[in-house]
Amino acid sequence: MITVTEVTATAGTLKRLSDEGVSIWLDDLSRKRIESGNLAELVDTKNVVGVTTNPSIFQAAIGSGEGYEEQLADLAVRKVTVEEAVRMMTTADVRAAADILRPVYEATGGRDGRVSIEVDPRLAHRTAATIAEAKQLSWLVDRPNVMIKIPATKAGLPAITEVIGEGISVNVTLIFSLERYREVMDAYLAGLEKAQAAGIDLATIHSVASFFVSRVDSEIDKRLTALATDEALALKGKAALANARLAYEAYEEVFSGDRWTALSGAKANKQRPLWASTGVKDPSYKDTLYVDELVAPGTVNTMPEATLNATADHGDIHGDTVTGGYAQARADLDAVERLGISYDTVVKQLEDEGVAKFEVAWQDLLGAVAKSLSGKGVDGE
Repeated sequence: MITVTEVTATAGTLKRLSDEGVSIWLDDLSRKRIESGNLAELVDTKNVVGVTTNPSIFQAAIGSGEGYEEQLADLAVRKVTVEEAVRMMTTADVRAAADILRPVYEATGGRDGRVSIEVDPRLAHRTAATIAEAKQLSWLVDRPNVMIKIPATKAGLPAITEVIGEGISVNVTLIFSLERYREVMDAYLAGLEKAQAAGIDLATIHSVASFFVSRVDSEIDKRLTALATDEALALKGKAALANARLAYEAYEEVFSGDRWTALSGAKANKQRPLWASTGVKDPSYKDTLYVDELVAPGTVNTMPEATLNATADHGDIHGDTVTGGYAQARADLDAVERLGISYDTVVKQLEDEGVAKFEVAWQDLLGAVAKSLSGKGVDGE
């Protein structure tokens, strides 16, 4: 049982983070988390105001089978396909989570209280199929506080515009490069303009742009370590924060320009930067590094539960740690480039790997569900 003292202690740091304008979203979801009351508890005691999911998260949750036995049995009796079974289970979880977060959604005017679900990662390079899948997921979940995740691939950009233009809120995922981030913001604005032309109330459309953090350090640090010079080693752990800070600078620029001003007059919402992949991969770094050092107003930080707990316990929230660091951020990325580590090569590799990892997780999930259905006397085909 959690005591009042414990709640107050853990909520202090998280409240300070929220008060700085950072929305705390949980980067995890499972049937067990929903049915045990854990998600509701995190909302009540740890300032969690949103949830993000991805194929890897669902693979871990549904692959375990825990909490899904009854639904799997029902799906097996109906002789559904494996893919339909997966969609029924994942959308059921997102729908239930959205209901838990509905009061937050109402209280924040739709800004938070959001739950994200991703299009099939195998569609990442197919624009028309991504659009169709996004519309289908929005219909299946059937909750106003759902966000459909679309990857920021080249094929994903026009899909973002079309889906936003339909009035569907979007979480753009797998953003690694500053150039691609600007393209994402442009796609969002184009979508708002399309929605406005169709007579859709822009105030009802929300979006976040998920800028991945720790994976940038993981790849660049590996290359810096291989160089093994003092100059290279001194740059370890700096690239990801620099990249994210310059992303926020781009956000400030785009959402203060003339194009945005015209849309904001129609009550459009800014597409908030979301810091994703905030769990620290290098054990030598502080486990709250990508929370403490990415505090800025109007952002979202989606955290694995371990990072959430670490932040509650010993996070160091001391005001805005982003907007004053643009010059240093540029200097850090320039220094990495001068050592022969190509920024463009790294971010392209990370995007390709990100899509591939989610495809593998999705295939693993399909395999696990096929096995479960087969074990209940259905071939899953």
